[in-house]
Amino acid sequence: MTKRTFALFGNAFQAKKSASVQKLLSLLEERGAMLQIDATFYRFLTEDLRIAVPAKAQVIGDDSFDADVLISMGGDGTFLEAARRVGNKQIPIVGVNMGRLGFLADILPEDIEAVVAQIYDGNYSVEERCLLQLDYDQGQPEGYPFALNEVAVLKRDVSSMISIRVDINGEYLTTYQADGLIINTPTGSTGYALSVGGPIMQPGSHTLGLVPVAPHSLTVRPVTLTDDAVITLTVASRNHQFLVSIDGRSETCSEDVRLTIRRAPYNIKVLKRPGQSFFRTLRTKLMWGTDVRG
Repeated sequence: MTKRTFALFGNAFQAKKSASVQKLLSLLEERGAMLQIDATFYRFLTEDLRIAVPAKAQVIGDDSFDADVLISMGGDGTFLEAARRVGNKQIPIVGVNMGRLGFLADILPEDIEAVVAQIYDGNYSVEERCLLQLDYDQGQPEGYPFALNEVAVLKRDVSSMISIRVDINGEYLTTYQADGLIINTPTGSTGYALSVGGPIMQPGSHTLGLVPVAPHSLTVRPVTLTDDAVITLTVASRNHQFLVSIDGRSETCSEDVRLTIRRAPYNIKVLKRPGQSFFRTLRTKLMWGTDVRG
């Protein structure tokens, strides 16, 4: 049997996951897998849930780890954090959905045994998901400057909208008067961007979305770009500050800082089971095309 190494990340606020985690740990131990567990999740399992973790399991305290597969147990937020920690390691991620919707974390807890078997049998596929890279012309974004879902520029308070000038590959597009602007990948098209009227984009379509948040114009609509576009944003605000959100991680930025957003130089790998597809996920998660009339 092939010796495999698994990294395990999880949401440390969902006690209901204890049975599923215990089952996963038992399955991996039976197969002699090497196991690496995120330190925060390890403490949650051993101290809060009182789960018996295999004695040979290694605790991951930073990003210096390597594995054949990373298993994320939680919702899409947990998956995004796992992707941030993986970075450019090219480790395939499989998401077990312990939350509600789950587009990225799309494996049900009851399917854990089948998933482990398929990983060992090599009966799976790997999807490449692009990321966005954010740069400032002054300084650098705090922490990890890459986004699997979206980079959003938003007004900082509840007072007035902000003005966002957009240039694409050095050519002026328009200036949005709005509460914000979302630049999303196809992966992020079913998240925040969708909730404010952005288009759904198929993974692998080599596209990016430009979606305004509450624009002050009836003529402003979302725009789809090719993913080789370089997007430059110049923001003006009444209080001279605005928020920049990178996959939900927000920081305050001064209006004299110009932002550049482009496709990152590496992708994130997402492990998919046989029969899984983007369109099937749309139908099951969003009830896409379902006629709810009686």
